[in-house]
Amino acid sequence: MSLDKVVSGPAEAVAGIRSGASIAVGGFGLAGIPWFLIEALLEQGADDLTIVSNNCGVDGAGLGLLLEHRRISRVVASYVGENKEFARQYLSGELTVELTPQGTLAERLRAGGSGVGAFYTPTGVGTLVSEGGLPWRYDSDGTVALASPPKEVRTFHGKEMVLEESIVTDVALVRAAVVDRAGNCVFHAAARNFNPAVAMAGRFTVVEAERVVEVGEIDPDHVHLPGVFVQSVVALTPDQAARKDIEKRTTRARQEAN
Repeated sequence: MSLDKVVSGPAEAVAGIRSGASIAVGGFGLAGIPWFLIEALLEQGADDLTIVSNNCGVDGAGLGLLLEHRRISRVVASYVGENKEFARQYLSGELTVELTPQGTLAERLRAGGSGVGAFYTPTGVGTLVSEGGLPWRYDSDGTVALASPPKEVRTFHGKEMVLEESIVTDVALVRAAVVDRAGNCVFHAAARNFNPAVAMAGRFTVVEAERVVEVGEIDPDHVHLPGVFVQSVVALTPDQAARKDIEKRTTRARQEAN
């Protein structure tokens, strides 16, 4: 593989994603999501996708666009509260959803990228997470068509822990603040919450970069994700890099100075 991993644009980067693929997608809310890779995937047309992401976008933005166009059949996520179309598809039996505790989801991704098959965690012990019965898919009449299975529980250091399998996906789509041509990444603020773990979990990882620099310009001590985990880099334009929407903007009236 060439040391220079920069490709011509988002369309080239997602061209090889097939229908039925599993895709891990970075971001925390709308912070740090790969806006342009998602839109390119929508244009590309792949469907029946399994999406692994902390959340699934919002109505009309991010992964919510793929949902609206019925490109997603299964979601593994920890938070889905900002998307009405997501809730409608889930409750009507059109979408399979595996809800996972947030920290567990992050560790499942990181473990997958580290070659760890599974791990034990105390999170979820004594709940439906470990005992089984979480509704993964509903029938159209509102009954549960598919529920989560029970998981193995063992005791370590006097504490019960549940076995969680790691996650490895066909593709990972992430966004980074600064990336060199070899794929070494630096993330900014909340974008660092899930993007590094997502990037590790993908067999083929694509990064959309707000700024691309030459190899050697990033201090090795500042690298958050080594380029060994990255196969393709998409350089965004300044206008694209400036796109950083949030779910809700809440403000209050400015108080007059005394």
